[in-house]
Amino acid sequence: MALTFEERAAWVGLHRVKGIGPVRFRRLLDHFGSAQEAWRASPKELEQVGVTGQALEEFLATRQQVDPRALLEQWEKKGIAVVTWEDPDYPPRLKHISQSPPVLYMKGRWISQDDWAVAVVGTRKATTYGRRVTEEIVDFLVQHRVTVVSGLARGIDGYAHEAALKAGGRTIAVLGSGPDIIYPPEHAALARRIEASGALISDYPPGTPPDGVHFPARNRIISGLSLAVVVVEAGERSGALITAAFAADQGREVFAVPGSIYAAQSQGTLRLIQQGAHLLRRPQDLAQVLDLRLVPEHQQARLTLPDDPMERLLWENLQEPLHVDDLCARTGLPSAQVSALLILMELKGLVRQVGNMTYVAVR
Repeated sequence: MALTFEERAAWVGLHRVKGIGPVRFRRLLDHFGSAQEAWRASPKELEQVGVTGQALEEFLATRQQVDPRALLEQWEKKGIAVVTWEDPDYPPRLKHISQSPPVLYMKGRWISQDDWAVAVVGTRKATTYGRRVTEEIVDFLVQHRVTVVSGLARGIDGYAHEAALKAGGRTIAVLGSGPDIIYPPEHAALARRIEASGALISDYPPGTPPDGVHFPARNRIISGLSLAVVVVEAGERSGALITAAFAADQGREVFAVPGSIYAAQSQGTLRLIQQGAHLLRRPQDLAQVLDLRLVPEHQQARLTLPDDPMERLLWENLQEPLHVDDLCARTGLPSAQVSALLILMELKGLVRQVGNMTYVAVR
């Protein structure tokens, strides 16, 4: 069921409160049943769910100072979408990482094809070799209908986005600022092209300026959106290594491109290979590990997913095996309706039964 304007605005309000991270956010939703009820809760009710001390003070101050309905109206006029955990277009892979962002701010669109995405990242001080390798990898991914994710930074990130657009593919940029604040500024035109054929995504609200502390945090979103992370070039302290570390923690595949043992831009990637990352000698190595041959088949099957919001709701909640009772509890739907829908979805090949009354989505 689509969120009402008022409920979405309440999500915006809660997300503005310092000290309300994913864990507390989920606790508030579970306790009060909706963001609106949580946003309107009394101090005593908030204390009962662990919002105390400084967090409570921040909550009450934010509620006095912020008009989330006005913000939501303002952002919608600017073409900025507020995407929550409850929305069907919240990226499913990201939704299932530990402490996924409750709210994303998006310019452009996330579509089902983007569920098959690979991140291509690297140093800002890219070499000619790094640029050439990036273009070859991205061209290969686009040929296999895989979306390219990166961070819009100078160097490898920018080359990855450019190569995807040149090849006619989709690309997603994850920002360390609000979706309306482009950094570096010279990538403003590139960002507009990405928005037109992909999406700009951030978990920072519109108007948030870039900050050094934002970029390591946004790297977990880059890896969380992706099947795998490819590090093309990286120095010893490159942010791309942070992305690779998040990818490993999230169970994603990590690939690293080898380079000269004398080049500063190769020291990070060589260390990743030494630590067990896949050695990427040629783009075809991606296909062998990720079985990219099946991506078009999966995407074609996804096209059979109807617009019926109830079926989509079940499918999005079955990214991991789930018992029917748990599925009912998670979605709020009656068991008779869930059982009937699952039978139809199994016939369509959208879900499969993996145990007694336990189902999982077919991807």
